[in-house]
Amino acid sequence: MEYNQQTKIGYIWANEQARRILLRHAPELEASSYLSFIKMNTLHQYAQSNQSQQRPPEWADQVLDALAGLSYERGTAVSAPPSRDYESSSVGRGTALCRAPRETARWAVFELVMHGPRHGNPYLDVELSASFSCGEHQVEVLGFYDGDGMYRIRLMPDREGQWSYVTRSNSRSLDGIEGGFQCTAADEGTHGPVRVVNDFHFAYEDGTRYVPVGTTCYAWTHQSRELQEETLAELEASPFNKLRMCVFPKAYLFNENEPELYPFAGSPAEGWEMERFNPAFFRHLEQRIEQLGQLGIEADLILFHAYDRWGFSELPPEVDDRYVRYITARLSAYRNVWWSLANEYDLMWAKEEEDWERFAAIIKQHDSCGHLLSIHNCFGFYDYSRDWVTHCSVQRIDVYRTAENTDEWRKQWGKPIVIDECAYEGNIDMGWGNISGEEMVRRFWEGAVRGGYVGHGETYLHPEDVLWWSKGGKLYGTSPQRIAFLRGVLEQGPECGLNPLRSEWDAPCAGIPDEYYLYYYGFNRPSYRNFTMKPGIRYKAEVLDTWEMTTVELAGEYEGSFRIPLPGKPYIAVRLTRAENGN
Repeated sequence: MEYNQQTKIGYIWANEQARRILLRHAPELEASSYLSFIKMNTLHQYAQSNQSQQRPPEWADQVLDALAGLSYERGTAVSAPPSRDYESSSVGRGTALCRAPRETARWAVFELVMHGPRHGNPYLDVELSASFSCGEHQVEVLGFYDGDGMYRIRLMPDREGQWSYVTRSNSRSLDGIEGGFQCTAADEGTHGPVRVVNDFHFAYEDGTRYVPVGTTCYAWTHQSRELQEETLAELEASPFNKLRMCVFPKAYLFNENEPELYPFAGSPAEGWEMERFNPAFFRHLEQRIEQLGQLGIEADLILFHAYDRWGFSELPPEVDDRYVRYITARLSAYRNVWWSLANEYDLMWAKEEEDWERFAAIIKQHDSCGHLLSIHNCFGFYDYSRDWVTHCSVQRIDVYRTAENTDEWRKQWGKPIVIDECAYEGNIDMGWGNISGEEMVRRFWEGAVRGGYVGHGETYLHPEDVLWWSKGGKLYGTSPQRIAFLRGVLEQGPECGLNPLRSEWDAPCAGIPDEYYLYYYGFNRPSYRNFTMKPGIRYKAEVLDTWEMTTVELAGEYEGSFRIPLPGKPYIAVRLTRAENGN
């Protein structure tokens, strides 16, 4: 295809000759920290957005004229199928040495390890899977190569009883291996993977309620080992039970350090062997996911993002697909995994809607556990009505109004609303990273009483650029302990979750009609509120100071029309709970 007015700058940048032409006309791009954003624009869009350069109206056309005669191609996800005879006929079928446990607890990881061939490139050349069954229940599971002649197949057994399995492979020594194991009762405190319940809420597979209270540490697993351990300790002491984190390393503001490990064989200096994964990278990721699970924290894994200087956001489609299959095979047996196809999918110039749909189909096909799956926006929302989307992973689309939209988004998509990015408590120069602790807590409460779930992040300046939102470390803000207070309120609330109720024009309300009401007044400061409830039902009334984290139960019971005195300060909530024998 020839370059034209609709061509994204990313396609120009990807062509070495075209890039040199572009840099002659826009030399500032060479060292721009915002290149990942710029690549998604056309030349005309960039000229209009970059006012500091004072480009003439004809600038974009001049660049296109200079690019005349050059062309580009967008890759397609086509790869050669593996050979059907990877090993010679002299190799006995199912003769690979293997080991597996005789017992595995429900919702734990059962792992079959096989020692097999390593010639050629097993990442490309070997197909491996297994059929598992427990009674009439059957599950197909994809295996993977873990380097050094080692192959693994993992299953999260979802029911107790005797399981059996048989492997399938184009490698004779790995084909037809049979075995079995006993699935015992779940370990104490283990409730299974998180599922969507009651349309807008969540619970573990055993029915235990799960209230997501999330935070973000995008690149914490790519920091020093000491800093990672510090992050885990801080998470253990925090109220957070979900963590958004990237698989790939991140390059952006306050993120200039190199990681210790990379997902592919090779190096930044010598280039990547995109046909070979780096098992050490993924083993390290698995270790951290396991540790999060031990803390009761869900790992919300971001598979792609645009903040990249290594080329991982611009992989060829067949490499993208191979990566998605590989990570699904490796990680889907971990009960605390959530899949996020992308952080800010619409900043990734090299990906189109057809790519995201293809990635989702790969995960749906190979994730035998059916983990939660979504995709996160920057500017425009993805079509969350798609069948594969389990919940809406939302970033604000307005600087000020975010959580206030929760009830409208529920109506629009009919799925749980998780506002993973409502801005961050902090003091950096960017508007997305300098709201106060009070405002963070207010947004959490606004989202909750409108029937959704809001996520936390923190970006306080640090002398060594260790900002929680990306690198983890220590929390310095004032919101986490107040978020813990809200979590307690939510977990004490209706088992079915908070759903919006008919509200006054100036104060949202959620609960169960005639049973439970939670009103939130935000930055307003009423000295009292009048209530008119259905006659004949009596309520206990409590005044919650969501900032001071106090709950005051008022004396007596209330019925019909009544007035509740309030302290005349912001961030106050009122909880009405039907009294025992309240009618």
